[in-house]
Amino acid sequence: MTLKRPDFGFHRSAIATAIVLCSSYSVAAPVLEEVIVTATIRAESLQDVPVSVNAVSGEKMMEAGIGKVEDLQAYVPNLTMSETGIGTNIYIRGIGSGINPGFEQSVGMYFDGVSYGRAQLSRAPFLDLARVEVLRGPQNILFGKNSIAGALSLISARPSQEFEGMVSGTYEVETNERVLDLVLSGAMTDTIGGRLAIRKRQTDGYMENLTLNRDEPERDEQTIRAIFEWDASANLTAALKLEVGQFDVNGRQIEIINDNPSTDSTFNGETYAGILESYEVGPGGLLGTVSSDPSVLNNRQDYKRSSNGDFSYNDTHNVTLNVDYAWGDHTFTFITGILGYETSELCDCDFTGAEVFSVAAEEEYSQFSQEVRWVSPVGEDFEFIAGAFYQQSSLDFFDSIRVGSDILPTLLNGADVLEGGARGETPLDGDIIGGPLGLPVSGVGDAGTEIINLGTPRNFASDTKLLSGFIQATWNVSDFTRATLGLRYSYEEKDGKRSLDLTDITTGQSRDIGEVDTVVAKNFSAERHNLSGDRSGGNLAPSLNLQHDWNDDVMLYATASVGYKSGGFDARSNSSPGGGKNRPAAPEIDGSFEYDDEQATSFELGAKTTLLGGAAELNVAAFYTEYDDLQVSIFDGTLGFNVGNAGAATTMGLELDGRMALTENLMMTGALAFLDFEFTEFANGQCYQGQAVDYEVDGNPYCDYKGKTNQYVADYSGNLTFVYTTMLSKDLEFRGGADFVFTGAYNSSQNLDPSQEQDAYIKANLRLSLADVAAGWDAAILVKNLTDETTISYSNDTPLSNSTFGSIGHYGFIDPPRTTALQVTYRWY
Repeated sequence: MTLKRPDFGFHRSAIATAIVLCSSYSVAAPVLEEVIVTATIRAESLQDVPVSVNAVSGEKMMEAGIGKVEDLQAYVPNLTMSETGIGTNIYIRGIGSGINPGFEQSVGMYFDGVSYGRAQLSRAPFLDLARVEVLRGPQNILFGKNSIAGALSLISARPSQEFEGMVSGTYEVETNERVLDLVLSGAMTDTIGGRLAIRKRQTDGYMENLTLNRDEPERDEQTIRAIFEWDASANLTAALKLEVGQFDVNGRQIEIINDNPSTDSTFNGETYAGILESYEVGPGGLLGTVSSDPSVLNNRQDYKRSSNGDFSYNDTHNVTLNVDYAWGDHTFTFITGILGYETSELCDCDFTGAEVFSVAAEEEYSQFSQEVRWVSPVGEDFEFIAGAFYQQSSLDFFDSIRVGSDILPTLLNGADVLEGGARGETPLDGDIIGGPLGLPVSGVGDAGTEIINLGTPRNFASDTKLLSGFIQATWNVSDFTRATLGLRYSYEEKDGKRSLDLTDITTGQSRDIGEVDTVVAKNFSAERHNLSGDRSGGNLAPSLNLQHDWNDDVMLYATASVGYKSGGFDARSNSSPGGGKNRPAAPEIDGSFEYDDEQATSFELGAKTTLLGGAAELNVAAFYTEYDDLQVSIFDGTLGFNVGNAGAATTMGLELDGRMALTENLMMTGALAFLDFEFTEFANGQCYQGQAVDYEVDGNPYCDYKGKTNQYVADYSGNLTFVYTTMLSKDLEFRGGADFVFTGAYNSSQNLDPSQEQDAYIKANLRLSLADVAAGWDAAILVKNLTDETTISYSNDTPLSNSTFGSIGHYGFIDPPRTTALQVTYRWY
């Protein structure tokens, strides 16, 4: 029995060293093993693929403790992913969709050929993968579902011919993380093979919740996948994948990271935390008092948070059928995908331990897709990949702001008195009601009373049908030169509807139209509305690629392409476009609903090189992309997000990656990316707190982003990995690996607040292992973030802190501190 050694190579898939006799060496020299990818549908050597692509092997992901897409960014420069307060961001080369359930992601994710376009699916854990391929830049021909910034292709490990198994357990000390993996694979009959993979993961988290006296985020994940392969005949094979998953999270890795004194004279220079913890409204508390758990006073970054509790409960399922039929040298492939998920969430969205407000949300999504591909044989003068794709999907989304305590109503009543009724309807509106102490005051001191037990249920639904046809044809001009033309035509129909009401959360009944509408508009920038629409249209995406083999070791390529991302409907705006104009007593709030297609024109020059007689590889790609009608989701400064088409932007840069066998025992791999992003047109950007307004439209403030960069954009980023392997005895192997992940400074906030710039950093990860090759066991120590760097992946304005109380503040998502884990694996064959 021979044990397959797990690989701890860099992000370029499995790296192995072999000792061969090379003609350019007079002694034995290490040579890199070829890496095979399917970035162009065909299985090809990575060095032959004319795309800027990184591949992370399944072994690397398991050994490094990579359990979800977010963890991949450390090993793929120019890829950024982060959770946010109410969504997930995925960016490649500075381009991403932003936060909105109405969006399909600009970075497409594909699992065994099936589009996973929903942001929520990127949070799901994955297991037992052969590899993940990350393709940077527009991928609108072969990966045609809106992949305007890039694509992530996840490939499951397939059944083996011989019976084999693996069980692996990981325990991390600080967070009490426990991970158990089980894989069984092999032939079930002469023609049917099967593979079963199960993962169970639990962790207590690395944030201390001072309010609830518990650690967070507490995660409970389980995933089960079964794959069956049937060799029906010499020409026909079929693979059926069945997978169900559940990932539940209690708590978040969020904390208030700064909190400044209020500039509103109403609140006497108190910080937002001070106002919430203990505050007397009016002289001697005449207008009421506010009191909250003292934990709210923890308003700085220290891995401690103050929160009343939040959760995200998710159930996923997918069925994928892949059928390959060989007709002579031609191959026909049929991929059928059925997937869906259900999500239930509660966000403590004031991000403090005071019960100011919360947001409850539910999301249900279902999708069916069918792809048919025709792949011609290789080696002909003309080769092609052609096909058709159909997808239909349905999304139902619900959320509601909930004011369940008297904290916010009391504070608003006090502010309403001191500001002469400015927080609701004023005396000029002629609204005579009971004010403070029951006195008949005309529109003064009652604003907060209007939102007691307030709910703002919002329902959004969207149905989409997409049909596309594509062809990618290659002309082998000579043995050294190839030209490839790609065309994809897509036609899409989409309808959407969104409504928002104001209700009483104790009864569920709608509130009567009146001053409550004005109070909600002025303080929440929200209004009742009921909108619907439909849109349809098509586009043609072309691509031209030229390749030339300079010699046996150097391949040059150039690509020009135009890609599209379809428009749609905004799920998370709190008001309709121009909504405030319909209500003279309210400010001129302006929401959004429909947004248009986005277009990208991209150019890329690259080289794939093999050096030192096969002992090293270096790949280089230079790119320039122009985006028009860029789709953005902008925080409205209060509680909502408005979607629109920003205008235009350019992104350009240089990407390098490579690997080198320094000796027979020592492998070095690395990647480096330089990125420059600039908005060339974006007049209606969101102003950060305290920023001077460039202009106003109907009372709405805007700041011009022209000439500015984007969220997450670092001038440079990269990683460097060293792996040393040696046999300590006949069967005992030692492997030591060190990853160094680095990035330049970037802004973690979408409004580009200068105070939210994350400084440049370097993080180091270690893995030290001993393995008995004959016995099949492996024991390792994993240390992540060795130097205990504190970094923030996402930040934003603390809701209501400045817009309502004049206190500039921010919350942030904090990355994990240093962790140390023990990993034990046993394999049998």
